[in-house]
Amino acid sequence: MKYNKIPYIGGALTKCDKQIDVVNPANEEIVGRVDVAGISQVQQALQVAQMAVASWGNTSITERKNWMLKLRDEVIKNQTELRTAIHFEMGKPWHATQEDYDSLVNSLHFYAEEIARIRDEALIDRDGTHSHRLVHQPIGVCVGFLAWNFPLLNLAFKIGPAMAAGCPIILRPSASTPISAYMVGELCEKIGLPKGVVQILCTDSHEASDALSASVIPAMITLIGSTATGCHIMKMGATSIKRYSMELGGNSPVLIFDDADLDLAADIVCGIKFNNAGQICVAPNRVFVAKSVAQAFTAKCVERANQATVGFDKDATITTGPLINGKAWQDVKRLIDEAVRDGANLLAGGDRPADLPPHLAKGHYIAPTVISDVTENMALYKQEIFGPVVSIIEFDDDTPQLIAKANDCGDGGLTAYIFTKDLNLAETLAAKLRYGEIQINGVRYDIDLPHGGIGQAGIGHDCSHLALNDYLVIKRISRALKI
Repeated sequence: MKYNKIPYIGGALTKCDKQIDVVNPANEEIVGRVDVAGISQVQQALQVAQMAVASWGNTSITERKNWMLKLRDEVIKNQTELRTAIHFEMGKPWHATQEDYDSLVNSLHFYAEEIARIRDEALIDRDGTHSHRLVHQPIGVCVGFLAWNFPLLNLAFKIGPAMAAGCPIILRPSASTPISAYMVGELCEKIGLPKGVVQILCTDSHEASDALSASVIPAMITLIGSTATGCHIMKMGATSIKRYSMELGGNSPVLIFDDADLDLAADIVCGIKFNNAGQICVAPNRVFVAKSVAQAFTAKCVERANQATVGFDKDATITTGPLINGKAWQDVKRLIDEAVRDGANLLAGGDRPADLPPHLAKGHYIAPTVISDVTENMALYKQEIFGPVVSIIEFDDDTPQLIAKANDCGDGGLTAYIFTKDLNLAETLAAKLRYGEIQINGVRYDIDLPHGGIGQAGIGHDCSHLALNDYLVIKRISRALKI
């Protein structure tokens, strides 16, 4: 499979002077070549977006809805092509590409409907001398920086609310996984989307990316990425007053008590950690298990790790694909090796799978890994792993101390998990854990459920009606009743 793709700028597919290869991390084969934007194309996109503010922002909700549903229908027609692109550009198991695709379809549909529910709000004047209305208007040009781990899901979380709110948006996909995003640009051109409403361009230089942030044109910058990247973008964006919406890193804790359904807990923890090779911002990172059930829970995780299938085959059931590149592989391997050196117990995985076929020998695979006896001084404990590693920490029944440890998350604050049949305990913990999402005895994500972190894990929200708040400003209109 070989792709040749170019950015979508100013309502047209636009050639650039520079191209980069896109490499499938499953086997290190080049699967495509894409044009990347330089500073001149970035400036062009910004100017076009600025010119589109008035035209797109003043369209009726009905017109915006029609365009969104038209794009949604074109996405549906191209389901196989979009999923195949993700499969090859990041080595993602075929079944897992469904979530990316579904997210884009669902976002376009959901926000096309949700924007119609936004209503002006009337305020009562205390003296009875004025009428007051609060009205919602689009904030203006938006720039979206997208992470590579869910190429279309991350795009979906930005394009839906931006289009619905009436905001022109420039989307910058990761240089690691730009192909599927560029294909969405092709669909935008195919349906004749008005010029500047959506633009999709990839960059491979800090200068070009920083030009998007440093420009005074964007009114809002949104990001899915690391906390460090978020801080850098905000620093570069300080040329003007901007709004930010960011979903950043997480060092998610899991609290498993002695009355928990251990099979359920193991299914969820291992399911998230081994799917997408653990490259998920909400993946469980530190698994705290009550000492009395730690051995039983650990055995269940080891069993699931040993049963997982690793590789790259569209026609096979694959549990775990590759890490995104060699550096990611080295980072995860270092965390594992350092933990073992410092006393942790490696129970499964920990290195390349031994049974990979020869054609995948260059792939960046880590076998699903389980490590017990993890302690607070280990980097594996302190850092977000972003790999298929379950790290287990035993605890005694000292709830205040456990809460303190769980909240000691560094740059985390995104998601926490609780497993217990004691719902009073679960609610007590949920109130005290400093995370934007608390998942109790299960896990649930959908386009209508808000997704966001606390503190260093981000600001604003993806998904749900709350995401629209990031793309809308509120204006008060007051009128004297007597003149």
